[in-house]
Order: sequence, then C-alpha cells, then structure tokens
Amino acid sequence: MHPELTQTGVLLTGQVGYVVSGMRSTKEARVGDTLYHTRSTVRPLPGKVFPMLMMDLSDCPILGKENFYAVFHWFQACKHMVFAGLYPADGSDFEALSHAIERLTCNDASVSVTKESSTALGLGFRCGFLGLLHMDVFHQRLEQEHGAHVISTVPTVPYIFEYSDGSKVHIQNPAMLPSNPKQRVTACWEPTVIATIIIPSEYVGSIITLCSERRGEQLEYSFIDSQRALMKYRLPLREIVVDFYNELKSITSGYASFDYEEADYQASDLVKLDILLNGQPVDAMATIVHRLKAQRVGRELVEKLKKFIDRQMFEITIQAAIGSKVIARETISAMRKNVLAKCYGGDVTRKRKLLEKQKEGKKRMKRVGSVDIPQEAFHELLKGS
Repeated sequence: MHPELTQTGVLLTGQVGYVVSGMRSTKEARVGDTLYHTRSTVRPLPGKVFPMLMMDLSDCPILGKENFYAVFHWFQACKHMVFAGLYPADGSDFEALSHAIERLTCNDASVSVTKESSTALGLGFRCGFLGLLHMDVFHQRLEQEHGAHVISTVPTVPYIFEYSDGSKVHIQNPAMLPSNPKQRVTACWEPTVIATIIIPSEYVGSIITLCSERRGEQLEYSFIDSQRALMKYRLPLREIVVDFYNELKSITSGYASFDYEEADYQASDLVKLDILLNGQPVDAMATIVHRLKAQRVGRELVEKLKKFIDRQMFEITIQAAIGSKVIARETISAMRKNVLAKCYGGDVTRKRKLLEKQKEGKKRMKRVGSVDIPQEAFHELLKGS
C-alpha cells in the first residue's frame, strides 16, 4: 500500500496510477485510446481503427526509462445531426458558461463545441449533438447541475450547398451561409431519416396528413393487428428536429411510438430566411427552410416577434426576407407623446412646428436606436420554428 505517489516504472493489473502524456487538453484523448508496451501485442477495442499516431513516453517520470508508446486506436468520429447555439442569458456569464460546458464535455465527448459570436446575443457556442434527446439532456444538465441560464437558438441540421462555380459548402449555422451575388446556388442537399411510427389504426389518416405536411415520403404501410398500424416514412431531419414528436403525441393522445435512424442526403429546394429589425439582420434568428414553406414560416416568425418585442419611442419594422426580397412584414408603432398638450390655442403653424420637430426626432432615434429582443422571444421561436 502506498498512500503517497510512488514511482513504480510499470502499472500492473489492479494498480491505479496516471501517465504524464504532455496533453494540454482532455479533448486530445479520444474514447478508445489504448496504452501498451512497444514489445507487447494488444487487441484494439472494437470500432473502426484509423492510422495510428505514435507518442514516445520513454521520458515519463511515472513509467521510468523503458520505451513505452501510446498507440491511439480511435473510433470513427461521431456524426453530429443537430446543431444549436448556446448563449449566456447575461453576457457577463460567458466564462461561467464556458466552464460549465467544459465540465460536461469531460464525460460526454460526443458533443462538439466551437465558439461563435452573434451581433444580437454576443459571445456563445455552437454545439453539435447526436440527436434531439441528446440535445435536451445536455441543456437540462447545464441548468440543473451547473445553474447556467442559457439562450438556445433554433436547432438546425447540416446542409450542403453547391454554387455555380462548382464549389460546395457545408453549413451548420444558417447565419454563416455566404450571400455572394456573383455566385448562384445551383443545388442543395439536406439530411433525411427513416422514421418508424406505430399507432392505433384510428389515427392513420391524421398521421398521413402530418407526414405529408412535413414533406415525408411513405415507404411502408401495414397493419400489425386489427388495432395497430406500422408506417415507415423518409422525412427530412429538419422537419422533425423541433416539434414533430410533440405534435405526433398530441394527435394520437400519447399512443404513438416513434423511432428514426439516419439516412442519406436528398436534394431539396432550400432558401435562407433572414429576420430583419429596422433593416438590420438578426443572425441568431436566421434559418434555412424549404422554398414552399418560406412564406408561411416567415409570417409566423414576424407575428411571434411582434408579440414579444416592447414598444419603443420609435417605430420598429420586423421583416422576413429571402435575399433582398421581403416576404413578410409587421410594424410595432412608436409610443407617442402629446407635444400639443400645452398648446391651448394659438397659431396653427406653432403646432405644426412642434409636430415636425417630434417627427424628426423619432427618425433620428430610429437610425441610432437599438432594439432589445427579450429571452422569451427566442424560447417562443424555439417552440414553433
């Protein structure tokens, strides 16, 4: 028994110790990595083995002077299917959120984390998850275990866009989709899933309607018995990423069973939908939608924002646009002070001058004023986008 650290030169079965590898971050160690002696033969863990990277540990103070190597047999990298932006509710809490995410990713290496900046929300993180449940669990752990108050953007999926010059770009964040007028998008692809739905037979018609509205393609339809039906659909991942499961349960009174597995990418007619406040795009609210749904989605988004943005001393214009074309618009009228309250009579030109002065002041405020978007607006968009 050695209660203090003791140099042994080798770790045998049943012993606990550590290796000084020179790694600066826990992210450099992947799940499935194996340490073994250069003269030994070990069987790698199951999984796809990539070309090995050798690291000389001969100078390690714990292992002594024997020539040891770390052979990295790592699995195939996780394929992230859902991406969302996480921002602190208070900009001063960025470091606390960064520390909380780092702690969580220590025991959940399947989450990808990259820093990003938004003009509307400030500094934050773009996180990739394996699926919807994975994303929900990660959000709950952030709040319950670390007390983090975060704003989540609408979940997105990875798309592929091809331009007229033949170049292709992979887009995870809609705000990062380049809008170069010299390049025209000639093709788009989006990920799809094969969904398996088991429902009571009386709900078949409603579920067929739901899947058709979500651009689904029916692959299989059969009856398990006299009371249950099994349906398989190919659905775009974007269509089930937010509220499909809740709507499915609502239609079937909770009796539906839903599961899905990854499928290939399918060509689709996609467009980038921007939200503009007084002509300025809000990058955190940009989304990619199917062209046939763009009008309806744009109308819903601007109507929701109108409910949650407070009135200002100047007029606020909310627009949904595809490129330079505005497809939906709402206006929040300005709060107006009665500047004629003290004019009990007198010359009409005096009143006109006061009204013109107020009008010019509101124009100036609209040019330099900023619009605060409350956190509830992002939560509402998250529910129904």
